[in-house]
Amino acid sequence: MPSTKRFQHVIETPKPGEWELSGYEAAMPITEKSNPLTRDLDKADAGKIVQLLGQCDAEIFQEEGQAMPAYQRLYSESVLTTMLQVAGKVQEVLKEPDEGLVVLSGGGTSGRMAFLMSVSFNQLMTGLGQKPLYTYLIAGGDRSVVASREGKEDSALHGIEELKKVAAGKKRVIVIGISAGLSAPFVAGQMDYCMDNTAVFLPVLVGFNPVNMARNDPIEDWSSTFRQVAERMQKMQEKQEAFVLNPAVGPEGLSGSSRMKGGSTTKILLETLLLAAHKTVDRGIAASPRCLLEILRTFERAHKVTYSQSSKIATLMKQVSTSLEKKGRVHLVGWQNLGIIAIMDGVECIHTFGADFRDIRGFLIGDHSDMFNQKAELTNQGPQFTFSQEDFLTSILPSLREIDTVIFIFTLDDNLTEVQTLVEQVKEKTSNIQALVHSTVGQSLPAPLKKLFPSIISIMWPLLFFEYEGNFVQKFQRELSTKWVLNTVSTGAHVLLGKILQNHMLDLHIGNSKLFWRALALLQRFSGQSKALCIESLLQAIHFPQPLTDEIRAAPISSHIQVAREKKQVIPVALVSLLSRCSIPTAQARVAAAPSVCEAVRNALAGPGRKRGAEPLEASRPAVQ
Repeated sequence: MPSTKRFQHVIETPKPGEWELSGYEAAMPITEKSNPLTRDLDKADAGKIVQLLGQCDAEIFQEEGQAMPAYQRLYSESVLTTMLQVAGKVQEVLKEPDEGLVVLSGGGTSGRMAFLMSVSFNQLMTGLGQKPLYTYLIAGGDRSVVASREGKEDSALHGIEELKKVAAGKKRVIVIGISAGLSAPFVAGQMDYCMDNTAVFLPVLVGFNPVNMARNDPIEDWSSTFRQVAERMQKMQEKQEAFVLNPAVGPEGLSGSSRMKGGSTTKILLETLLLAAHKTVDRGIAASPRCLLEILRTFERAHKVTYSQSSKIATLMKQVSTSLEKKGRVHLVGWQNLGIIAIMDGVECIHTFGADFRDIRGFLIGDHSDMFNQKAELTNQGPQFTFSQEDFLTSILPSLREIDTVIFIFTLDDNLTEVQTLVEQVKEKTSNIQALVHSTVGQSLPAPLKKLFPSIISIMWPLLFFEYEGNFVQKFQRELSTKWVLNTVSTGAHVLLGKILQNHMLDLHIGNSKLFWRALALLQRFSGQSKALCIESLLQAIHFPQPLTDEIRAAPISSHIQVAREKKQVIPVALVSLLSRCSIPTAQARVAAAPSVCEAVRNALAGPGRKRGAEPLEASRPAVQ
């Protein structure tokens, strides 16, 4: 499938792929499809995993193909035009900041990205002597930034209540709602509320599915589906009373794992349009397509620079996998905003891979007093909510073991004396230390610090001659680069541990309605059984040892999710039960006896009498309330 490239690119993007064909997994939205590039991800070694995930990340920058349907992409004229229109609306608020506000909102990864970007742009404004204009909302509040609380995004009313609080007294509020799959009720409610109150609010929806693929299931506490909300926004976009920014960037390298491309594209898209707004507002001119393209190319360059370190990324992946295999812990210790990226990566492993919160954890070194809306929410909340420098020194450092791995993430502009002191303290406990270091041409790591690390991923950036706002481009590049490295390492480590079947997360934690439906789709895909049988098996695995009654079967999805949150290995157990036609206790025993959850499923797939292949996934949802 040829593509007609209109722009000069920094990197070579993959050619338009099989996933763009109209018949490919037709019932699935793009963000839930499996990526043909990675269909054998579970058979890949560390080097190949880095290569494949790097190719998937490069798909972000693809232009439109000539396949039908032709999905709009990041570089499509329609997307660039909408970005400029939104940038213009942001400029209007920047010109009258006293009565205005820009709210970035989302659940899970999207909410953490909202947090990161609001912190960044408030730092930019403070540095210019301007009053900070940004705030963030994340489903479940500040605790969801540093801990996995994915279920909080299922309430539309919760989203509206939180929005009303932060917008009180403001006369012009731009609300940028982020939902990679166009699926989170938390965001849907906010967008609907904004459309009902356009005198004050301007809603901007960001996601990576076409609107006709937005989630269409009923929302338990709201009258509209997400798709209906998005369709209404499209109509209002004609009058610039709402905007939808939804370029397709292809399926995730790990099916449905929107923490990866979804999170990265959110950062690229919004930082590009917001930075363009800030760069041009003082000159009294509108942001231009050229300005957008210049910034987008710097993010392409970040991809090239990052994946030039592929062999060292693969080495780090193997080290992390070895620590986890030995029941060790992995600690990601990042300075300043790179610490936020570290926290995000660790938290997201919990629901993505069914990991324990202690397996991979991020820590932020540096002052974070002005970052959070409600810092009190994070005080004395227990070990799951520890993330600060003090937490690392008091809770982690004393108990470090040789089987643990600690990764230090910093730039050569950080306090290197502080870095060296902490590295020396850690090295007394474990020799498994690694560094991810960002520098600019002309900078070099001091020899005493360099010799402390057995291995260093050193990423050097070219000098950029920009005005103050433009200097943030390099900051954003470093953050994105760090995200790509950590996502690739933590994902690859779990692939090597046998947590992935083909390119599917088999042991994900069912923490919200999106993940419930994904679990059901996995059972259908690999068992080939009817929807009714798959629902029955899933509910049995969730509620065991309680027998399934008609009352339980008829309960709303939220009640099943509430029980599932406390359970482990629900999907592998349900799948083995389906494939082997055995009871839940027998399936649990088989999963426990296998070297990994995927081996347990492979054994069941290879069992006698197994029907080969799975029936196509149907578009309609099963009749679960």
